[in-house]
Amino acid sequence: MPSHHPGFALRAAWRAAGYMTLALVASSASAQLARKPSMYEDGRAAQELIARPGSTPAQAMANHSSQPFAADLPNQAAFDQLARVYNAGTPLAQPHVIFVVDRQARPVAKLYFINTPRYQLHDRFLREQGLLRGGKDALNRNYRDAGRRFILGTLSWQPQIEGFVYEFWEGDQLTGSLLRETEAQLRNHFFAAVQFKANASAQEQVAVAAGIPALTQSTLIGQQTFLPLNPGQAVGRLRLVDDIDQVHDLQPSDIVLLRQVPIALPPVAGVLTEQPSTMVSHVNLLAKGWGVPNAYVRDASQLLAAYNGQWVHLAVSAKDYQLRAATDAERSQALERTAIKRSLAGASIQTDTRSSALQPLAALRASHRRQCGAKAANLGEVRHAGIAGVQVPDGFCLPFGAYASAMQRFGLAEKVARMQQQPGFDSDAALRRSALAALRAEIEQMPLDAAFVNSLQARWTSQLQQAGVFVRSSSSSEDLPGFSGAGLYTTVPNVKGEAALQDAVRKVWASVFNFEAWEARRAAGIAQDAVAMAVLVQKAVDSEASGVMVTRDPLGHSPHSVFIAAKRGIGIRVVEGRRVAEQVLYSRRSKAVQVLSRSAEDTELRLAPGGGVQEVAVAQRQVLSDALVKRLADAAAAIEKQFGGRTQDIEWAVAGDQVLILQSRPFVQAANR
Repeated sequence: MPSHHPGFALRAAWRAAGYMTLALVASSASAQLARKPSMYEDGRAAQELIARPGSTPAQAMANHSSQPFAADLPNQAAFDQLARVYNAGTPLAQPHVIFVVDRQARPVAKLYFINTPRYQLHDRFLREQGLLRGGKDALNRNYRDAGRRFILGTLSWQPQIEGFVYEFWEGDQLTGSLLRETEAQLRNHFFAAVQFKANASAQEQVAVAAGIPALTQSTLIGQQTFLPLNPGQAVGRLRLVDDIDQVHDLQPSDIVLLRQVPIALPPVAGVLTEQPSTMVSHVNLLAKGWGVPNAYVRDASQLLAAYNGQWVHLAVSAKDYQLRAATDAERSQALERTAIKRSLAGASIQTDTRSSALQPLAALRASHRRQCGAKAANLGEVRHAGIAGVQVPDGFCLPFGAYASAMQRFGLAEKVARMQQQPGFDSDAALRRSALAALRAEIEQMPLDAAFVNSLQARWTSQLQQAGVFVRSSSSSEDLPGFSGAGLYTTVPNVKGEAALQDAVRKVWASVFNFEAWEARRAAGIAQDAVAMAVLVQKAVDSEASGVMVTRDPLGHSPHSVFIAAKRGIGIRVVEGRRVAEQVLYSRRSKAVQVLSRSAEDTELRLAPGGGVQEVAVAQRQVLSDALVKRLADAAAAIEKQFGGRTQDIEWAVAGDQVLILQSRPFVQAANR
């Protein structure tokens, strides 16, 4: 690499800074999307984006030019004088210069490299120079029209690839000829080679058609070594976990370093994963609900091996994470905190167990959460809303009253009391795990009341014509403020046959006593005897694609973007988080689709003819088209509105041309610690 390349100056500055503790530094939310932030989109003050003198590596960018623009940037120094730095002081700092090509300048088109700290926006520069007149429509034509006067772009340094790129607003309706014209101008007036970076799938398609290689968002994001999933701080013992199913002694004071992303996790003090997963995987939602720090760190098990088994202090921020040895005082304080149970007053739903009559989904509304739990009640609300282009698979609810009646006949209260009285039950996690497994086995084998069996059979036959069903949990202790419960309880997929249906109901009832569920409630201070389980029996659909969406961007918290994660087939693995899902952001403002990652799955789950699910090879990995993304985003907006504008975490599926909604719950916010 030539010595004049800006990467040398930046890396030298980072090395000079040094670190007293082990630290990896990465981007904030916008830079995780591998693009500079937009003040049009998030409205932040320009000062937040300008490199400040004396910071590192912003020192290299502090000597800004007083000139409004330059016609040529022949070297790094010229670029530095006009550059604004986003994420200054981090290895993913993004120096960038906005530019304009005036296609109507005479005798030839003219390129302006704009003094970016001074103007911040193309609009301001053009109006001050007297090049643009008229209102907002006059500006917007330069993002929409093929025959526009101005090409408005950004030239930026991308540290992930150690090279320069040129890019455009994600809503810019570019053409191949505009891209070629931009490349020619930059080639003639900029000192280094540049690549085109597509900020939307439509831009990527234009580049392919024009024969111009395009760098994508997903490629850049794939180069990142860090992603903050839930910022925060914690002190605990670091535990390197290869397989969560083989570790039975995790404590609430442990910080776990996971080689694989598990389906469920008992309460811990902090989470690090070295395998990327979707923002809405069960583990990520649990960490948010517990209010513990959580981050993806590439090669974490190698980087942090020396700390395994040691007490450490972990801090995760939007820009970095730091891990160091904990002091004796910090360790003592952490042990004191974990010894005091947190209390979530009124956390469990106040259940109404007066009726055990089965209720059709069509009769449920959000207000029925006291009878059927939030999951079933919210689905009934979505179904009742009659949202255009959206369907909810038919089903019915076995209310809390049915669970209470069955458990009274079973003698549950007495059995739980005896279990808790076992010597060491409260202090020994391994003993609790074994005792809970024994109790679940008893529940799964208990006889069912004949009248209840007849009612279940009649409802399944008359309403669902004995179709295959998913038997799903809808407990009183999930989807709550500050307590998600995601992944703690059991779903039995594609149940066929009368006996199998009864077995599945008992299995879901028994999942109240899943070890992870018990431990999570224990850590949250939720009374174990206050928990009840309603069951949602819902018609199985062999979906071609499925996933999860959040009605506000959980990465950048933009109110104008929808986050969608998707995979082929049935959606169990999307929320498990074991492999990277296809992830996109859809901007309601620009109507642009930004691909963050493509699916890493080479197999998918489909309904098996005899019941359950089967794994088959994926014929095509790409899941989402732009048209489907827009349909899903429109459905998300309508559902959010139905629930009073509160951000929703929505499970969806696609079968044929139908969009199906399988769950809608409030998106969990980080709890205070």
